Amino acid sequence: MAKKKTLWETYSPEQLAEAQAFCEDYKAFMSNCKTERECVTGIIDLAEEKGYRNLKALLAEGAELKAGDKVYVNNRGKMLMLVQLGKGTFQDHINILGGHIDSPRIDLKPTPLYEDNGFAMFKTHYYGGIKKYQWLALPLALHGVIAKKDGRSIKVVIGEDPSDPVLGITDLLPHFDKDMRTKPIGTAFTGEDLNVSAGTIPYIPENEEEEKDASEAVRKNILNILKQKFDFDEEDFLSSEFEIVPAGPARDYGIDRSMIMAYGHDDRICSYTSAMAQLAYADTVTDRTLVSLLVDKEEIGSVGATGMQSHFFENAIAEIMNLAGEYTELNMRRTLSNAKMLSSDVTNGFDPNYASIHDRTNAPFFAFGPTLHKYTGGGGKGGSNDACPEFIAEIRKVYDDNEIRFQLAELGKVDGGGGGTIAYIMGNYNMDVIDLGIPVHSMHAPWETASKVDIYEAFRAYKAFLEFM
Repeated sequence: MAKKKTLWETYSPEQLAEAQAFCEDYKAFMSNCKTERECVTGIIDLAEEKGYRNLKALLAEGAELKAGDKVYVNNRGKMLMLVQLGKGTFQDHINILGGHIDSPRIDLKPTPLYEDNGFAMFKTHYYGGIKKYQWLALPLALHGVIAKKDGRSIKVVIGEDPSDPVLGITDLLPHFDKDMRTKPIGTAFTGEDLNVSAGTIPYIPENEEEEKDASEAVRKNILNILKQKFDFDEEDFLSSEFEIVPAGPARDYGIDRSMIMAYGHDDRICSYTSAMAQLAYADTVTDRTLVSLLVDKEEIGSVGATGMQSHFFENAIAEIMNLAGEYTELNMRRTLSNAKMLSSDVTNGFDPNYASIHDRTNAPFFAFGPTLHKYTGGGGKGGSNDACPEFIAEIRKVYDDNEIRFQLAELGKVDGGGGGTIAYIMGNYNMDVIDLGIPVHSMHAPWETASKVDIYEAFRAYKAFLEFM
């Protein structure tokens, strides 16, 4: 059998130029949007430029929606849905792209700041499936929001501007880590050890009253800096949300610049390409209603008010159907059942350094396009959505007709591990759902890598799904 050519070899010069330009915009997005809130804000800005309007404003107006109207629904600043109404009814059906915008990271604890022997430190609680040792001795940034009692919301970013300081979690020198090295990797590093160094300069008292309490002067100095820069009071930790993420921009990766290294490819790489695919139709009145659903909390089970297991999706669809004059309980149920969806989430690309985890005949490879996963889960397909072959045949036809390259693969060897996405949750509505995602290396590490041509081909694949399914 002849060896298949990569997208680098089959793309025309024009397509290669388009892919490079698309990935430059993607790198800028990834550099500026490292938290769920930043992703929601960034995509809303792009959507509003294309004529999308806030559902809250439309409800306040008592607006009547029609084909071609564009709506976004912002759930608590951490979950977003884009909807473009089509010519047909909602029952006719809606095409949905769904990715998640949360990524593994380290959060500050509710009461994080303390002092220990002249060091101001932050206590942390990791979020999602991280390998703890990967976060040591790295330049880290603090991103978050301060919710003040007076209703103000203050954005915090420290460590991204070249003039900013960075934070970090120290590592133990190899001369003294004998005990650590003899432990299994899963127990050598604990969550309680991931304390972030914040500073060492003591606060200098400005008057006699302040001199009476000279304890924890370094901690006080950190609070004083935060007060001056962000109007932050210590009690504001109670209503703040701070995330520790890798500091620095997304970068070209490889001497040939064929890949991108960034924090949070999982799964902003699919969420961004999904949103851009939908926004590409902003000037077109489509036959079907288009939906891009960008969710929070996937990395910890899709729980909570901003996770896929909440009723946000169906509530928002009901509100939009009502403004379009189509809502009844029965219409709503038929709409959800008739919908078709790509659950857009990354997959573990074949890595020559770790070839043994893959069945090579069923592995996703870089530069061969996005990957369809008929099922996810682990072992005996536990916890997976298992797509119907008839639905896969429909997708094959659409992609073949539009010259979209894709792969069909598994997550790894049968008993080697596994993973999941939001597909099984959306399948509970009785809609056809399958995973289509971009192969990634070093998934869940502080810095992940992906192929530029896979990113662009995924955009093309999501765009074709929205138009032709």
